[in-house]
Amino acid sequence: MTNFRDGAINGLSRSKPKAKPYPSGPDAEKLACNYLLKQGLLCRTKRGEIDLIMQDADVLVFVEVRFRKTDRFGSAEESITRQKCERLQAAAKAYSQFRSPDSSIAVRFDAVALSPDVNKQGGIAINWVQNFLN
Repeated sequence: MTNFRDGAINGLSRSKPKAKPYPSGPDAEKLACNYLLKQGLLCRTKRGEIDLIMQDADVLVFVEVRFRKTDRFGSAEESITRQKCERLQAAAKAYSQFRSPDSSIAVRFDAVALSPDVNKQGGIAINWVQNFLN
């Protein structure tokens, strides 16, 4: 005999699994990477403190990706602290010296801030801030 109590059949719920409303950290980084690829940058890698390393013509671009579900405690852009900037610069310097210790390649620090936006396709607004440390 089948039990039809509270929308369940034989103890199994008929409800659909809940959709994940916001991207996780790695998902936000993928969204940012795909966005930058569409802007013409080339993806190099991810390394430690650095979320994305991209190539923009002859410039090596270190990208910090930030996502905020709400601006209750500040925007995604505002969440990048002085300490975070110092760690990014140190990691970028170490990466640059490791990859090409004798060359003086041009570098840039960008940020990609993601936030919920019901008016945007995919429900996420993307703000690309170029050269935010200079």
